[in-house]
Order: sequence, then C-alpha cells, then structure tokens
Amino acid sequence: MAAEELSGKKAVVTGGAKGLGFAICTLFASRGATVAIIDVDANGLESAVERLGGPAKAKGVVADIRRRENAHKAFAQAADALGHVDVLINNAGVYPRRPILEIDDEAWDHTFDVNLRAMFHMTAAAANHMKPRNAGAIVSVASIDAYIPYAKNAHYAAAKAGVISFTKSFAQELAPHNILVNAVSPGPIDTPNLRALGIYDDLARSTPLGRVATPDDIAEVVYFLASGRNRYMTGETVIASGGIVMV
Repeated sequence: MAAEELSGKKAVVTGGAKGLGFAICTLFASRGATVAIIDVDANGLESAVERLGGPAKAKGVVADIRRRENAHKAFAQAADALGHVDVLINNAGVYPRRPILEIDDEAWDHTFDVNLRAMFHMTAAAANHMKPRNAGAIVSVASIDAYIPYAKNAHYAAAKAGVISFTKSFAQELAPHNILVNAVSPGPIDTPNLRALGIYDDLARSTPLGRVATPDDIAEVVYFLASGRNRYMTGETVIASGGIVMV
C-alpha cells in the first residue's frame, strides 16, 4: 500500500538537495512520485538528482526563491519539467544563531527571506497552479522554535511562527479548491549542520525520547500530510519533537 500512495504524483521540494529535504525527496521517489527539487546549490542539486535516479526520476531547478519573480519562475520551470504539480513541500530554510541584541538588519532580512518570504511566494505559485485542478497538497516545514524560546535564534523562531500562521491562512482560502495546506514542526534533526554546532549530545539528552530525530523520521510525517492518506486535515501543524513540545 505504501508504495502506491504517491504513484504517478508530481512533487516539488524546495531545499531538497541535502538534509531533511533530500530525505523527503528520497521517500517520495520510493513511493512512486516524480520529484522536482528547487535549490540554490547547483552542485548539490546535480548530485541529488543523480542519487535519486537521474532525470527520469527527478528534475532539478537552480533558483534563489527569496523574491516573488524568481520563486514563481522556478515553480513554473518545475511544473513544466513534471507536466503538473500535485504536491509542494516548502522545506528550504536556514538556521542562524545570534544573540537577540546582535541581530542586525542583514541577519533579520536573510532569515525572513529564506524561511518565510520564500515559503509565501512558493505557496502562492502552487495555489495558482493547483486551483484550476481543484486538488493539491502543500506542506511547509516550521519548527518547535515557534513555540518555545531558544537562545541565539529569536529571528529564526519568529520566521517559523510566521510559517505556521501563513499555513492557516492559506488553508482557509484554498479549502474550497480541495487543496490541503499543513505544516510540520520538527524538533532537532540529526544533520551535519546540527552536529557542527556542538550541541547534539545536549539536545539528545534533553529530548524525552532520548534521541535526536533522523531526517527519515520527519520525512514520514511530511509524507503522510502530502499523500492520499491525509484526506481531512488542513490548516494544522504537526509537532514531531520527540516529546520536547507537547500541546
């Protein structure tokens, strides 16, 4: 059953060249979807497409989606490459760390551009594409930081709270068109970037389940929301934090 859930479906994943994004692409491809990855990293994108099976299985679009024109153009290129788009996964993001009183305008703008503005523009582009089809699924990656404060990433937390808010607004407006819009708020995820911060062990010890999530753990939650298994959830944010946040 699982292998057929996305059979024949076409999915766009932003920031899918590595980490959680690549895990999502891999899972979707294994369950029958054709994937188009939109990423700013040209070399990483080329490698990701090859690892997914080449152009017959995955498409790549190199783009910086922080501005409306670029985002809509990138989505259109992905849609053309796929034929149409059934699913959009807003995964692209950055995780900056800076004490709140040291957040300057440049750091603020970059964090909001990548984590929130790009999500808004990509979701709008997907909505325009999906509305005439009267079907679609959009899933955005938020964070538990939207619920609880962590030192040195207030701007990141604020941007991810915006992702959750936009998810609700888009869900309400797109519900009449049978487009489901949801989000996932992960806790810490085991990636090279997280390990490089030197806080991996502390995070694992402070998680009730006793470990940091693997990218595959979170990809499965994204998959459920994007697949036909989800038929009635929209405007929701699923928290997948190993018990760090319980609401």
